[in-house]
Amino acid sequence: MTMTERPRGLEPLRETIARHGLDARKALGQHFLLDPAITARIAALAGDLAGQHVVEVGPGPGGLTRALLDTDATSIVAVEVDTRAVAVITELAALAPGRLRIIEADAMRCDLTTLCPAPRQIIANLPYNVGTPLLVGWLRQAAAWSRLTLMFQQEVAERICAAPGSAHYGRLGVLAQWTCRCGVQMHIPPGAFSPPPKVHSAVVGLIPHAQQPDTAVFRAMEQVTAAAFGQRRKMLRGALKSIGGETLLAEAGIDGSRRAETLDIAEFDRLARLHARRAATPS
Repeated sequence: MTMTERPRGLEPLRETIARHGLDARKALGQHFLLDPAITARIAALAGDLAGQHVVEVGPGPGGLTRALLDTDATSIVAVEVDTRAVAVITELAALAPGRLRIIEADAMRCDLTTLCPAPRQIIANLPYNVGTPLLVGWLRQAAAWSRLTLMFQQEVAERICAAPGSAHYGRLGVLAQWTCRCGVQMHIPPGAFSPPPKVHSAVVGLIPHAQQPDTAVFRAMEQVTAAAFGQRRKMLRGALKSIGGETLLAEAGIDGSRRAETLDIAEFDRLARLHARRAATPS
């Protein structure tokens, strides 16, 4: 089998699920996507995968994994915490030796950048209960990824891509758009999943910017946005009081009577860099 040869003769996903007793578990945020046409579209949204190494988080019964094996991706590493699903993907990996690997691990506790060489991407239908913290962790190391193609609840997707002044604009959108070019690429109705979730879903594409903040500046941005949006009804001079408030805003040239949702990404960038510089300066 060549590196990009596709496994053939696979049984239907529903049969695989039944054979392994792989019922979706609410505690794991599982909703399985079984329609091969939809999983193929998601894989295609990631662009040309030739020469790319892909990490998939939470493959479940392997619907998206199968679609990824049908691309020209050089390798695929599936990270799964559910032992039942690990058994399913292990079977699939046996049909794609050297190309698909399964790692039994909690993605929340795993540095995915260590699992494959660059250039690398993450493509995943994320468990709903941990999608946001996973994304924030990956944004901290955005320079390590060429692209992220991720499925979230639609409301989370809207928050990631929200414009300043809109109802969904907040901390997550600032962090995402500060580090990546973001866009909603596909909407998926509840009925496409088994079992159907109570909400719609959406696929978000994130392409990291060429220049990324260093660790200290990213940490400062997390602090600034947590303070600013933690009390979003307050004026910024009050919301940012714990991290310098009036002085920080004056240095950044930002009116302290404004509220967090009115600031654009460039203004948050100024605040974060000033806050990081002040934190690094001995008092």
